[in-house]
Amino acid sequence: MQNYRYLKDLRNRVALVTGASSGLGEQIAYQLAQRGAIVVVCARRLDKLITVSRRCQELSGRLSLPIKLDVAQPEQVERVVNKVEDKLGPLDVLVNDAGFGLMEEVLDFDMAIAEKMFRVNVLGLMYLTKYAALKMAKRKRGAIINVASVAGKIATPKAAIYSATKAAVLGYSNALRLELKTLGISVLTVNPGPIKTDFFNIADKSGHYLENVGLFVLDPEKTAQKIVKAIGTNRRELNLPYVFQIMYHCYQVCPWAGDYLAGNIFNKK
Repeated sequence: MQNYRYLKDLRNRVALVTGASSGLGEQIAYQLAQRGAIVVVCARRLDKLITVSRRCQELSGRLSLPIKLDVAQPEQVERVVNKVEDKLGPLDVLVNDAGFGLMEEVLDFDMAIAEKMFRVNVLGLMYLTKYAALKMAKRKRGAIINVASVAGKIATPKAAIYSATKAAVLGYSNALRLELKTLGISVLTVNPGPIKTDFFNIADKSGHYLENVGLFVLDPEKTAQKIVKAIGTNRRELNLPYVFQIMYHCYQVCPWAGDYLAGNIFNKK
């Protein structure tokens, strides 16, 4: 039996969630807490984290720790991982959810924002994964969940930079999964479509994107339930909603049709 399967029971297991001050990260934290985990919630907004942490304690009946963290700062990342292990014990679950996007055409895109997006969405995830995995590897157990996006598989206009960051997360996660498998550490990549969260307060300048793609919009709580349910299994990817998985296969088989769909039917930004 692979070591990661012991995480089917999350009671008293330490789990760290980034991007936990709102949206999907917040809901993942609650789902982990409902299953009895000791949840560490991380983000830049400490006031929001304190509220989330208190709710986690109510749900789990166990300790929860809010820690201010900017994943774009490597020295903060290493310090947080060490702090968690020193205060709470072995880190068993890492959920990399921190990230942001901006819907804008490439020719108009501020490259300073593009660099920041890669720093947060990609490099921040890589740093945190490495420092956490080094701890997990010594124990030969653990689970890492990287939240990518369907945008990393199916790119659409005005999402070039964001799609590039998520494609990087996908490539990194696929290789990481193979490297860590022999160490008893599972790696799950989550590729959600649009989720009804505050993410689009920044990403969508028009303010109408979620309304335009209403048929495909995911509920953050239900999405979080599916993600947490996959912990302790050997599942490699979670693509939500499933219709996007079908679209991706069609995109691979018929690229010209995929370009038409992505550039016209699904271009709602």
